[in-house]
Amino acid sequence: MRHIVIWKFVVRPEQVADFVRTYGPDGAWVRLFRRGDGYLSTALLRDTTEPDTYITIDAWSSQEAYRAFRAKFAAEYEAIDR
Repeated sequence: MRHIVIWKFVVRPEQVADFVRTYGPDGAWVRLFRRGDGYLSTALLRDTTEPDTYITIDAWSSQEAYRAFRAKFAAEYEAIDR
């Protein structure tokens, strides 16, 4: 069974380029996730009615795979998330 993690971000206009670079398809977020067993994909979506709002949708093969990834890469995950 797949496990989906959805995050909502409100991004300041001056930070949009860095945010998209980090959380986009070739960004640090996805590169880190690719190191985890069970990672499937990430989608970055921008809200059309609130242009400063973005959603990431991360797909994992299971909740256990996601939890194992978070435990193994906790420091790297927190550094990017900051």
